[in-house]
Amino acid sequence: MTDIFTLDAEVRTDLGKGASRRLRHANKVPAILYGEGKEPVSLTLAHNKVFRAQQEEAFYSQVLTLNVDGKPVECLVKDMQRHPFKQIIMHLDFMRVDAAHPIHTNVPIHFLNEEAVTKSGGIVAHNITEIAVTCLPGDLPEFIEVDVAGLEVGQTLHLSDVTLPKGVTSDELSKGEDHDQAVVTANAPKGGSSDDEEAEEETTEE
Repeated sequence: MTDIFTLDAEVRTDLGKGASRRLRHANKVPAILYGEGKEPVSLTLAHNKVFRAQQEEAFYSQVLTLNVDGKPVECLVKDMQRHPFKQIIMHLDFMRVDAAHPIHTNVPIHFLNEEAVTKSGGIVAHNITEIAVTCLPGDLPEFIEVDVAGLEVGQTLHLSDVTLPKGVTSDELSKGEDHDQAVVTANAPKGGSSDDEEAEEETTEE
């Protein structure tokens, strides 16, 4: 995966919509690199390399290496524009990162043991699928695991219930307790449980 997340890029000086259109016809992706108090740099990347890398979930949350004219630059993907119906990446925004400076980004959630909730008659509802975090680039996890094995029908796990890796903090929780977002809920099946249905029948008979 390390090779997939190391991409070669060239600095481009031919800018504008027409130039970007010509690049796409040549199977290249226009991009921009900014951040860390440095001037933005317009880049060009090979479309096939980017398309392969973006198929990996971690592409959107991990620190990538751009070899800009042979010089490595660590960065994060901050935005990606796709063609509305073709499998074409139209543009990429990269943000530089510094190993000594904390970064703010979103990390995907991997939910574990959902079948345990299903077997107990519940329906798993994902309230969020990623968590906004702050950490140093070296502490950035590829994903955050949330185990729902012990979740009973009607219960909800919140951000405060999630164990984050060392050095990683939740952006929402840092704002206060009233920002303790619901992460996942075990809902009862639509129409209620069989016990509820039996109770309703008894009431009707009376």
